[in-house]
Amino acid sequence: ELKLKDEECERLSKVRDQLGQELEELTASLFEEAHKMVKEANVKQAAAEKQLKEAQGKIDVLQAEVAALKTLVLSTSPTSPTKDFQSGGRTPFKKGHARNKSTSSAMGGSHQDLTMMQPIVKDCKEADLSLYNDFRSWKDEPTMDRTCPFLDKIYREDIFPCLTFSKSELASAVLEAVENNTLSIEPVGLQPVRFVKASAVECGGPKKCALSGQSKSCKHRIKLGDSSNYYYISPFCRYRITSVCNFFTYIRYIQQGLLKQQDVDQMFWEVMQLRREMSLAKLGYYKEEL
Repeated sequence: ELKLKDEECERLSKVRDQLGQELEELTASLFEEAHKMVKEANVKQAAAEKQLKEAQGKIDVLQAEVAALKTLVLSTSPTSPTKDFQSGGRTPFKKGHARNKSTSSAMGGSHQDLTMMQPIVKDCKEADLSLYNDFRSWKDEPTMDRTCPFLDKIYREDIFPCLTFSKSELASAVLEAVENNTLSIEPVGLQPVRFVKASAVECGGPKKCALSGQSKSCKHRIKLGDSSNYYYISPFCRYRITSVCNFFTYIRYIQQGLLKQQDVDQMFWEVMQLRREMSLAKLGYYKEEL
């Protein structure tokens, strides 16, 4: 009987291990699918923006051609005759005549000159070897220690500037919560008031951002760790925080070994894209949910 129990325990243990492995693979697969959908959306957006720029360039060329034709028509219009017409109604086309030169330039050279002014732009990317080598070294032994060369550079160039706000003490607490993965963001008014703890303190308000101290419309609020305090934040501050959170989420996935279907180059460029989002956020560009 004891032997049967041991065999049963061993079988259940194997089932448990198998289910755990399947759950891990399913989690990685779901993340990959979500990542693929986001990437496809970004590609479509980039293509649409490129088409818009090309169309705008063509419009600029056409407008310049119209302006040149208007100049030509006005220069030969009966309502504003040249000196040759005024002198006797005759138009002696002399060699090197100014009107001939103007006409030739407007009709023959304008389109070519304007076309030459429009550069052909191609989207390119090339890995910075220093950044790439730092990332590869970090990936071999991934750590969340901010002093390692890979993270130290990103902290200095992206994370610190992105999470620098006028309320410095609160900003430091926000960074600590992001690092510990204990920060939560929720839309204002998501929970009924009766569910909020009586001891909770709400900093800022729907019309004032707790991080910037400015009068802004705040559609979200944050909570740090186990604290019961809520801090209202503006869309701009929210985007800066979420861009940093997205970066930490991705490198945690790498550290935990969940990105088995991505090679090192794919991971590197995804990290660069996340750094790009932080750079745009710290410069003032952000996306607001409507």
